[in-house]
Amino acid sequence: MDSVLHFIDIILHLNLYLGELFNHYGNIVYLILFLIVFCETGLVITPFLPGDSLLFATGTIVAASSHNPAYMTLTLIFAAFCGDNTNYNVGRWLGPKVFQEHHRFLKHNYLIIAEKFYAKYGIRAIILGRFLPIFRTFVPFVAGIARMPYRRYISVSILSACLWVGILLYAGYFFGSIPWVKDNFSIVILAIIIISVLPAIIEAIRHVKQRKKSN
Repeated sequence: MDSVLHFIDIILHLNLYLGELFNHYGNIVYLILFLIVFCETGLVITPFLPGDSLLFATGTIVAASSHNPAYMTLTLIFAAFCGDNTNYNVGRWLGPKVFQEHHRFLKHNYLIIAEKFYAKYGIRAIILGRFLPIFRTFVPFVAGIARMPYRRYISVSILSACLWVGILLYAGYFFGSIPWVKDNFSIVILAIIIISVLPAIIEAIRHVKQRKKSN
């Protein structure tokens, strides 16, 4: 329970924790953030890592530091792209075999919801899913299972990574220094989380209702 509360505290005060990372590790923070974004997008067992809120908070910290926002943006775009492609290839070669109903992290239900999302939106799911937690992790995996042509997947993956990182990081960069945002940063982060998670919750509720109707 204490670890969960600590994790929540980190998420709600990302500006403070990230600020400490920037102060203590200097340029190594590029590698740290690269690994976080890579794991959040590339490993199906870590969809709980911060994504949208992390990018916004990073932009805020970069704006108040000597770090170049373009370098940070390119680093995290590359991280998201590498994560996506790792996920795609895992899905292509392993497929649904790695999912078990009883597994703590690899929920088969997540896979079903992501599959329906991909079936509904097709290639647009790669872009739309980039902005949705859980979907961001599982849609590339499903695209791999569906054996979406790799050349097409790469082009969409690059576009979605650029949009996701660019929009959220520069939103933090330009708006994070506004006094109200600085004074109410936890509220802003909470709002980002709620807005980004809400579509996933709605989709999950629809999935549960459909299962009840089919039964």
